[in-house]
Amino acid sequence: MSRTRWRFGLAATAFLVTAGLMPAPAHAEDTADYAITVDPAAKGAKIDDTMYGVFFEDINRAADGGLYAELVQNRSFEYSTDDNRSYTPLTSWAVDGTGQVVNDDGRLNARNRNYLSLAAGSAVTNAGYNTGVHVEEGKKYDFSVWARAESGTTLTVSLQDADGSLATARKVAAKGGWAKYKATFTATRTSSDGRLTVASSAAAALDMVSLFPRDTYKHQANGLRKDLAEKIAALHPGFVRFPGGCLVNTGSMEDYSEASDWQRKRSYQWKDTVGPVEERATNSNFWGYNQSYGLGYYEYFRLSEDIGAMPLPVVPALVTGCGQNQAVDDEALLKRHIQDTLDLIEFANGPVTSTWGKKRARMGHPRPFHLTHIEVGNEENLPVEFFARFKEFRAAIAARYPDITVISNSGPDDAGSTFDTAWQLNKDAKVDMVDEHYYNSPQWFLQNNDRYDSYDRSGPKVFLGEYASWGNAFKNGLAEAAFMTGLERNADVVKLASYAPLFANEDYVQWQPDLVWFNNHASWNSANYEVQKLFMTNVGDRVVPSTATGTPSLTGPIAGAVGLSTWATTAAYDDVKVTDADGNSLLSDDFSGDASKWTHTGGGSWSVQDGQYVQTDVAAENTMVSAGDTNWHDYDLRVKATKKSGKEGFLVAFGVKDTGNYYWWNLGGWNNTQSAVEQAVDGGKSTLISKAGSVETGRAYDIDIKVRGRQVTLYLDGQEWGSFTDDKPAEPFRQVVTKDQKTGDLIVKVVNAQSTAARTAIDLGGAKVASKARVTTLTADPNAVNSETETPVTPVKSTFDGVADRFTYTFPANSVTFLRIRQR
Repeated sequence: MSRTRWRFGLAATAFLVTAGLMPAPAHAEDTADYAITVDPAAKGAKIDDTMYGVFFEDINRAADGGLYAELVQNRSFEYSTDDNRSYTPLTSWAVDGTGQVVNDDGRLNARNRNYLSLAAGSAVTNAGYNTGVHVEEGKKYDFSVWARAESGTTLTVSLQDADGSLATARKVAAKGGWAKYKATFTATRTSSDGRLTVASSAAAALDMVSLFPRDTYKHQANGLRKDLAEKIAALHPGFVRFPGGCLVNTGSMEDYSEASDWQRKRSYQWKDTVGPVEERATNSNFWGYNQSYGLGYYEYFRLSEDIGAMPLPVVPALVTGCGQNQAVDDEALLKRHIQDTLDLIEFANGPVTSTWGKKRARMGHPRPFHLTHIEVGNEENLPVEFFARFKEFRAAIAARYPDITVISNSGPDDAGSTFDTAWQLNKDAKVDMVDEHYYNSPQWFLQNNDRYDSYDRSGPKVFLGEYASWGNAFKNGLAEAAFMTGLERNADVVKLASYAPLFANEDYVQWQPDLVWFNNHASWNSANYEVQKLFMTNVGDRVVPSTATGTPSLTGPIAGAVGLSTWATTAAYDDVKVTDADGNSLLSDDFSGDASKWTHTGGGSWSVQDGQYVQTDVAAENTMVSAGDTNWHDYDLRVKATKKSGKEGFLVAFGVKDTGNYYWWNLGGWNNTQSAVEQAVDGGKSTLISKAGSVETGRAYDIDIKVRGRQVTLYLDGQEWGSFTDDKPAEPFRQVVTKDQKTGDLIVKVVNAQSTAARTAIDLGGAKVASKARVTTLTADPNAVNSETETPVTPVKSTFDGVADRFTYTFPANSVTFLRIRQR
């Protein structure tokens, strides 16, 4: 993920159900006219089979409680306040009788620190995830537990919900030192509210209490939840990037051992996650919960292999990001991580006679995994410090494995000083590939279809490892689809691309939007997923050059009221003055009286104190107050701002239309590490200009923002800080054409992200084609959102009989359409 905090409204979106049928062509007066001209004789960029992939990060309970099929939560009693302040070792467990979690030398093994000591006649019950343990009538479930008992003990294992038994209880005899015991259940009813109970007749120690569905993906033990894995497979991704994300470059870089005092808050390190599951480490997840590592590197490699995708692991570079932004200065630790990376390549590719190849074989996979790409680091905000370490990783990998592509990155944003510095370092060092990440508004994606047109064709290639527009409505998918036509057109530069993140459990959401949503019994595709699937299953092998006419665009001046806000900070504002271009006063407020000119639309607590307007809630985010007329344009906004306490600086807004549409100058944002101008469109934000810098507590700053037409100039304490012109059109009509070498098909891909149909003249440049095209269309209300019960955004397949060298096709309003045209 690119950020540890989000600046967009999470207002509920109405679920608008639209018909799944193709709409009738609009009347001529309602349509926009376009032309697409194709040059089939010319050769465009070659598109690699790995062009589109997926990015899996354990966020939103994507692993435990998600893709990892284990039904027992906190199965090893390892939950800790290090994971979440509300956690205890008995979180999700209820003890009937006497039982306590123990951490002593009687444990199962050194890495599995805790176990449950259960008294005679006592029982313990697990609540599972979401509403409980989900079971389906007639299906089998495999129970296992590690137990230690001084004398003969009978463990009675049962499944039940509020309505009674869900399966016949099983009795397990346990005696002696630690041993693994198993039982199998067949569910007699379907329930999503189940509870698993283990009762002991005599005193016993329990650990690794587990319940797995027999029906996992590919029927693998320690396996994956079938419906979620199948949704990944259905995309036919070219690669799987894992395990992060912020998991890779946050926390301690130490290992999980006595030497580190069993460090819990540490980066994701691959050696923690392989071997027998009961011997794998536990870790605090950056996103506020525990990760058991039952789903680890071996399982990621197996998943990639099973779905025919290239594995693409990401390893720590010893520079933290995601708001932590520290460079670890420990040469011995750096060398250890470099060696770990070399060992990872051996684990993936080494022969069974090698140390780590033998470990892989013992886990059940003697064949190599054919690793070809590895990424070092994840969007570090300290480009110079990161790159110094990256070069050492790259040199060591190249010396031993010269055929491995080593991927760098350009920081957490699409532009700015970090991005520019990182890219220059990568270019100068002739890095093979650079990972870019950005999350922006739908408008940004409509405006930046040409982003990669001007990239250096001889420079490093681009891996777009994380991107998404802010939202899961169809309008977000439309904007992303428009942007993806530009990715394909530039496939000679953009070699890999993956939407992010992949999964969200609806009851444990830290980040959205997300590609696939689920709970403990169902999963559903977002509108964005349907767009990704359409592109990923119709890529083609080469771009066929084409051109299209655009949409006429008339852009007025930036207009709107003014606003003040804070984010996790208390601040005071004074002497607000707004004047028009001729110097006439539009607003003046020194807060010597009340604040009646201001409307409070955000959170927080505002009051007039000692002649200043003060926001006093240090935890509140986006506390916007606004004043003035939404029709104001060509004006100067001046204000004095003082940070009083908290994590960040202050926010001064202009061009304010409503709570989801405005600009603001964010001074001291991102944990007081940089300042930027952000534009909000329908609640989603994009960064227009940014610079490193922080705000001092207690110091009064003079802020002056001059708005002239579409140009804005910003002054801080009388000195020009920066300027920008927001005049790039958000083109709603985009297209690209590719050729499928195997079938000979021309694939005409058109996005019409506007409320009118687009009657389009298509010239295939003399290509000899069949008269019938296979058509796949996504069309829906732009605000439509898929849910567990309603899926208004669903592809519709049809045929079109009017294909010729030159023909006309009407693309529906708010649609993504793929025409597969067979060449004779």
